[in-house]
This record gives sequence, C-alpha cells and structure tokens, in this order.
Amino acid sequence: MRLLLSLFLSSYAFVSYAKIIYVGVGSQYANLNLALPLAQPGDSFVLTDQQIRGGMFFNNINGTADQPISIFGNPLGKTTISGGSNSIQFSDCNYLVISDLIIVGQTGNGLNIDDGSTFDTPSKGIIIQNCIFKDIAATGNNDLLKLSGLDSFEVRHCQFANGSPGGSGIDMVGCHFGVIHHCLFENQGTNSIQAKGGCKYLVYHSNQFINGGARALNLGGSTGLQFFRPLDATNEASEIFVHSNYFEGSESPFAFVGCENVMVINNTIVNPTKWAMRILQETVDTTRFVPCRNNQIINNIFLIDQRVTTQVNIGPNTAPSSFVFQSNLWFNSANLNWAGPTLPTRDMTQIVKDPLLTVGSKYKLATNSPAKQKGSLHKILIRDIEAKKFLVPPSIGCFEFDQSTQTYNSIQKNKSNCYLNSNSSEIIFKEWNDYPSINMILTSLSGQIKSVSLHYGKLDISELQSGLYFLVESNTNHICKWIK
Repeated sequence: MRLLLSLFLSSYAFVSYAKIIYVGVGSQYANLNLALPLAQPGDSFVLTDQQIRGGMFFNNINGTADQPISIFGNPLGKTTISGGSNSIQFSDCNYLVISDLIIVGQTGNGLNIDDGSTFDTPSKGIIIQNCIFKDIAATGNNDLLKLSGLDSFEVRHCQFANGSPGGSGIDMVGCHFGVIHHCLFENQGTNSIQAKGGCKYLVYHSNQFINGGARALNLGGSTGLQFFRPLDATNEASEIFVHSNYFEGSESPFAFVGCENVMVINNTIVNPTKWAMRILQETVDTTRFVPCRNNQIINNIFLIDQRVTTQVNIGPNTAPSSFVFQSNLWFNSANLNWAGPTLPTRDMTQIVKDPLLTVGSKYKLATNSPAKQKGSLHKILIRDIEAKKFLVPPSIGCFEFDQSTQTYNSIQKNKSNCYLNSNSSEIIFKEWNDYPSINMILTSLSGQIKSVSLHYGKLDISELQSGLYFLVESNTNHICKWIK
C-alpha cells in the first residue's frame, strides 16, 4: 500500500508535502472532521476508505501558494462520498487540492466551495482534479459543483454526469481567474457550465459536452444584486475564452446572456436540438448593466439538422450588431441545398459545406475536409482538443488535422506549474527556476504581444493590467495561461 501510495503521489510532484496523513477506519484519524481542522500548509490527507458519508463542512482551512493542503481519494481507486446536502462544503478556504473523489447522491449541491460571503476576501488557489460528479439526488436549482467567490482556481480532468434538471454541472457566481479543461459533461439539466454574478477572466478549453443541458455554456445569466462579486459589476460575465471544445446535443451549445468580451473560437458543435446559439439579456437595468455585446464567434464548425430553424435566437435589450462572426463553417445535414445561417452580422469568410468529419469519430476531420486550414489567424496561440498545435492558418473546429506522429502530453510536459508570489508582482515557475534566462512571448486576450524573459523562474508582472494572458516559451511553443 505504501509503495502504491508513493507512486500515486508522484504524479502530483508540483505539491510540496509537509506530512502525509491517513484518514479512515483504522488509520491515524477516523474521518476528515477530526483530521482536516488540524491541517498545516503542505499537508496531504489520503482517504483510505472507499465509501464515506457526505454532509461535511469546513471553514478557514488554508494552505499557501507553494504549499497547498491536499485531499486525495483512496489510492486503489477513488473514494466515493455519497449523500448529504453537500458532500463537503468548504467556506472561506484557500489553496486546496481536491483529487480522486466520486461525488454522488447529494440533495443540495454535490461539492460546494465559497468565500463565506466575505466578498472582500475571495477564496484563492483551489484545484479540483480527477474527480467524478454524478447522479445528484435533486431536481431544482442544484449543482454538481457550486463555486461562489473564487479567485484563481482550476477544474481539470473531471467528469460530470446526470445533473439536476434545474441546475448546472458547474455553477459559478462572482468567480474570477479560473480555468476549466479536459472535462466531460454528460446529461446535464439547465447548464453544463454557468458563469454569472460578475464572473470574469475565465477559460474553458478541451472539454466535451454530450447532451449538456438547455444551454451547455451559459455565458452569463441572472443573479440577485446582493450576490454580485464585485457588488458594482456592470455585467453578468466578461472576458471568457472558450476554445477547442466539442458539443453534441443540447438545446443550444452556448448562450451569451448579459455578457461582453467573450470569445468562442475553434469549437465543434454537432446537432443542437433547437438553436446554434442564443443572445439574451436577463438582468435588465440600463442605468447599471450594459447590454449583451461585443462577443466573438470565430473558426467554429456548426453541424445542424432540421431541428434548428433559427440559428441565432436573439432576445430583447441586447446589442447583436456588436457581435463578430468570422470564418465559421456551417452545414445542414437535413437540407443539402441550404444557403447558410441567418446571423445578426455578416461573416465575410463563412463556409457552407459538409465539414467531412471522420466516420466513427466525434470531431476529427477527414483529409479532404473543407475545414482544413481554412480558419482565421489569431494572435493568441492555442492548441486543439488533443493538445496539438494549430497550423498556420488553423483549421476550423476543435481538431487540427496533422499527419505527424508528434503529440503533446499536457500532463507530462506541463510547465504551467506556476503561482503568484504573495506580493502579486511576479509569477514563480518552479520548473524553470534553475535557468538564468528563458525567453517568452506574452500575449493577451485582446491580441497584444510582448517579448519577456524569465530570470531564474520569475516573471515580473507588476506593470501588467488585470486580464487574461498567455505565456509561450520560444523554443518549445509550450503555452501557459495566466491571469492577473
């Protein structure tokens, strides 16, 4: 068991452990309620039981940026936390790693993480990885993963299945600086992912959404004024970057709802059941909130059938003429003579052809696909759903056709092992701290480009404005997303 555990933990070498603490029947502590309140930065809690009961609550559990507190499921598999209103609620906690859990059968929310309603002190440094959220025992506005007031967080390599009919797979209220990637969402209710209440600076990439709900991505929403973070936010959501995802089913793959400066680029959408997208405004107060506006839809494949008669559903109090459509490929499999979509603004580089997806695959392009290298160039370098570099020019959709055998392993070669120093003036890269100087290219979501250098793994960001940035290492073209 101990050898297995050491191998299990070796894949998480970015965590600097102070102690490994076993929790479960016959272990050092019988349960998390006894163990976790004693946690110190860097401690790792390993759950030896394979089944435990939900309904736990923890407040003010704090690791640090370079020594988070970690909770691992059973190393022989995963630990199932079943039942309870929430499996666990973490309130006003910081720098936690939550890994290898199965969350099932809750009557409230599957897992709940919040800032304790202390809006001036958001929860920071939360990582959720390799977890399964499924089969919630609720039918209302209940979520498999509920996040409120988080700044700097990541959800990666997780599965979300069979959500509440009235809820979301992941629901975010007033969350900022977060990344959701390499996750699978199946059979959701209202949404797969919802970001509202002043959410800002978010990235969703390399996810799959299969029957992801009425709105697989709800880019915005409707929030009570008292729940906004910050309280004076002028929109439900902004600065969200959605790329390299695959959507199948759902009434609408994404809905822009009271949001602005959202980019949806290089995604593949197959057979939505009602609309290709929606433009809505649900929080209406013209003295405070701006209309849904200034969003971009670029290099996406839309494969639709007879169920989609209105491609873009447009609601009142929105600014659809401010939207940008560019280099999208459309195909109506039920009408081979279809002339193309009706859009609020013209896509001058639009293609209306069969994308020729490879038979038996979800999103891969055939060698003669009209989407191959027909996308518009963008200054932000991104990778496809399989972590391959997009070519120049890129293909349309989430998949880049590449006959080479070179692949990019996002886990083994991940050098985005970085954290913000306590004074918020520099980023520390642990895996590059032995190098005197490494040249990098820094780009922003708006496409600004700047050459920078890391000195012994440190990057000075004191002069940067708040926003979403991408660091590209010059020799390997490795990409690290960072948000200030």
